[in-house]
Amino acid sequence: MILKRKIYQDLIEWKKTSNGSTALMIDGARRVGKSFVAEEFAKNEYKSYIIIDFANISKDIENMFSNERYDLDLFFQKLSTFYGVVLYPRESLIVFDEVQQFPAARQFIKYLVADGRYDYLETGSLIRLKKNTQNIVIPSEEEHIEMFPMDFEEFLWALEDNVTVPSLKEFYDKRRPLGDAVHRKVMNCFKQYMLVGGMPQAVLAYLPDKSFERADRAKRTILNLYREDVTKFAEGYEDKVFAIFDNIPAQLSKKEKKYKLSSLGTEARFRTYEDAFVWLHEAMIINQCYNCTDPNIGLALSSDHTTQKCYVSDTGLLVTMAFMDLPYIQNELYKSILFDRLNINEGMLMENIVAQILRRNGHKLYFYSRSDSLHRENHMEIDFLISENRKISPIEVKSGKYQIHSSLDKFMAKFKGRYRQPYILYTKDLMMKDDILYLPVYMAIFL
Repeated sequence: MILKRKIYQDLIEWKKTSNGSTALMIDGARRVGKSFVAEEFAKNEYKSYIIIDFANISKDIENMFSNERYDLDLFFQKLSTFYGVVLYPRESLIVFDEVQQFPAARQFIKYLVADGRYDYLETGSLIRLKKNTQNIVIPSEEEHIEMFPMDFEEFLWALEDNVTVPSLKEFYDKRRPLGDAVHRKVMNCFKQYMLVGGMPQAVLAYLPDKSFERADRAKRTILNLYREDVTKFAEGYEDKVFAIFDNIPAQLSKKEKKYKLSSLGTEARFRTYEDAFVWLHEAMIINQCYNCTDPNIGLALSSDHTTQKCYVSDTGLLVTMAFMDLPYIQNELYKSILFDRLNINEGMLMENIVAQILRRNGHKLYFYSRSDSLHRENHMEIDFLISENRKISPIEVKSGKYQIHSSLDKFMAKFKGRYRQPYILYTKDLMMKDDILYLPVYMAIFL
């Protein structure tokens, strides 16, 4: 089965507007589908293509990049012969797959683009890590695009549902509730999406007969690959990376989800763990959310990077991490979560999926937290802040019917004039009340 991905249209737009003047780098975590979409694009949009897999490269190709790069006619002749593919000027694409494994090829892009004969697409994981960029000059001719796990609409496409999201957009734009029956149906699909996640390997494992167990096996394979990457690419501080990552479910299960380093040890300090947080962020394995101490349109100007929340980049992976002590999560356990029969902190999953959606929509993640031990009434915590039309919009995430929002009320009173539209994302239908827009959590895709 071919999974339809939105990034494909971005690739078509790049081909049209660039017309060979730049190469395009697809940056994303391992197993989000970069190689697959690159090959589909090459196959459908070009007369011929060559994919050079630098994770499994032969010595012959390595030698070509080392010895023949000063004679591009000879380089292309050998490349064409080695892969048995005829290359056509302006009608062929050369894909550098997993280019982080061979940084010299990435530097070579500058000269290949200047030559102008063919188009070039790169894919990479861990591409921003210092280890994968040292001793090379990053070509200015390289455009970047980030690829994330499948979003909710792409998940629905995989279920052969092309109708739901366009219909939801109409309800959202008109601020109209869906009604109980439709809302329950969409919420059920969204919960499936949360549990399975958006990693293509897990989605494909789930699809044939809705097997949560097969999806769980696929996600464990992905998590093991991540651990192998940590061992390989985080040399010297891999223990700190493992400690942070493995502790994320426990941190998110608490009422206040700020990452407390004290949970890793009484002597743990941010400065000693900073590189480990950066590694996980650069690998696009986590989504970091920073405390904005003075909420205003320039959220980054007052962000405190020492106070942060850490979300897993894919909520389906978080579900598997939460039950990692079990050999495999049985279908019945997943279904118990799906139908609210299992006492799991659903707030953890809800907040993680909202972080995932906002990050996919292009937002950098910020929250607002204020503590006052002497005057408890001044304490407040807003889950997310986003910029909208030159103002900020506060977002509270609620996992059930709970509609008390004292922190949001305090925020609205304190920062009157700075905010645009307060939101509460929850599990019920759309409504507007007291100037707050209550949205079913699946409508976060429109923010």
